[in-house]
Amino acid sequence: MIHSNPLLKGKTSKKFITMGEIMLRLSPPNYEKIRMANSFEASYGGSEANIALALANLGVDSTFFSVVPNNSLGKSAVRMLRSNDVHCTPVVLSTPEETPTHRLGTYYLETGYGVRASKVTYDRMHSAITEYDFSKVNLDELLDGFDWLHLSGITPALAPNCRQFTMDIIKAASAKGMTVSFDGNFRSKLWTWEEARDFCTECLPYVNILLGIEPYHLWKDENDHSKGDWKDDIPLQPSYEQQDEVFQKFIERYPNIKCIARHVRYAHSGSENSLKAFMWYEGHTFESKLFTFNILDRVGGGDAFASGLIYAMMNDYKPMDMVNFAVASSVIKHTIRGDANITDDVRTIRNLANKNYDIKR
Repeated sequence: MIHSNPLLKGKTSKKFITMGEIMLRLSPPNYEKIRMANSFEASYGGSEANIALALANLGVDSTFFSVVPNNSLGKSAVRMLRSNDVHCTPVVLSTPEETPTHRLGTYYLETGYGVRASKVTYDRMHSAITEYDFSKVNLDELLDGFDWLHLSGITPALAPNCRQFTMDIIKAASAKGMTVSFDGNFRSKLWTWEEARDFCTECLPYVNILLGIEPYHLWKDENDHSKGDWKDDIPLQPSYEQQDEVFQKFIERYPNIKCIARHVRYAHSGSENSLKAFMWYEGHTFESKLFTFNILDRVGGGDAFASGLIYAMMNDYKPMDMVNFAVASSVIKHTIRGDANITDDVRTIRNLANKNYDIKR
């Protein structure tokens, strides 16, 4: 008998794969600060894992590749992904010989409240993925049969081996004709702004779907950097015209990019935000609706936006529906504890995208 996942029936036939680090997340309960905590709530997360998990819950055939230590923590992280219908067959359960420090990365989250913002403390140095020899990975076999690869700027920031593997896999996927999406996802605690811009810009010739407009160099004059970057003067909350101009400059420089999308956040307090998004697609820039909401857990909001956009593109939504669905995915994530958007009913997101808040009976 051939076994299959019944949740995938009738959904898109496209197969998705991503790679990155999954971490143990420890959070003090009830909005407490770490110095006050007597206990921590444990869960697992990481940008690329969040996206794989969100897509799997929406019915996409979704696979995650990573390296975790072959111990109870590593296996528990994999078990969590599998319980959410993410395929984890390629995940490497490393031995102490392969990854000498033999640890799963960890991060601590203090959840903000009111005017107090959330705060992340990393404990992920020398995690298994940063010590693994990726030259043992056969990229042709890893990517075989997949249609879409997603990467972020977090993984290459972890260590030189991760940086090289990110570049190797993005080139391999591009050569295979796969759709490649990339989210710069700058993390100031992992590398400098210039390091991030230098590396992420090298990835742009291989990217088809670009999430966010930083960290990348988009020089006005490649031969004279003193003239500045096209993004230098754009505010955090740009006008439609300002955003459209930057999108156009990206497309002129990198015609391989078929879609650019970024969400714009308005932080009224640590507990109340508004979100909207801009998207360039098929020659036009689209602006989403504006959503205002209270926050239960902000972490992973950008990943939910990315997964929403990927899902909408895979299912051939119309452009305005695509960008509104992506923002609605992010908004819903802010109401869910944990890193990922565990929403398994597409209608829930579509209703929010249409600003329909009525109870569903």
